[in-house]
Amino acid sequence: MDTNRTLTLVPPVRLEGYGVRLREWSEADLADLVALYDDPEMARWTPVASPFDLDAARAYLAGAREGRAEGRKIQLAVTTDGCLPRGEVLLFRSGADERDVELAYGVGPAHRGQGLAGRAVRLAAEHTVREIRPRRVVLRIDAANVASEAVARACAFGLTDEPPVRRVSRGREVVLRTWRLRP
Repeated sequence: MDTNRTLTLVPPVRLEGYGVRLREWSEADLADLVALYDDPEMARWTPVASPFDLDAARAYLAGAREGRAEGRKIQLAVTTDGCLPRGEVLLFRSGADERDVELAYGVGPAHRGQGLAGRAVRLAAEHTVREIRPRRVVLRIDAANVASEAVARACAFGLTDEPPVRRVSRGREVVLRTWRLRP
């Protein structure tokens, strides 16, 4: 593997395994995007607009398409049937090192507690290692986000000793710890 290259992310049409199906978002999903992201927990842990309404959903979908076209990110709806979105998993080039792929994920309030995040992360991570072949696959998680840290542990990610990453989200600084997929 050439560890000096910059990754270009090419989206899969669909990924399937572990009882989940990951697919690209479509215009037909706008109302479902609102149902998933207009939630206090999503607002707390993700950088999405809050409140998250149809205009925010349209902008979000446009941003997803732009990122995909530029090869910077892939945003996939998490489904169990290939239709109804229950959450999302994102793959994107890391801002810290473009040889790394960072994953992010969220599950809508009506679908939490079913293991969807873990199954989607596991499927996306395996695809990333096999098809994209980055230097590393990482998660960046706020230390107070106990649920996301539990998903990381369950999916074979280990907390690194790297200094925390500071990002600004909706005007406030968030401090994220780095988790790395173990071989």
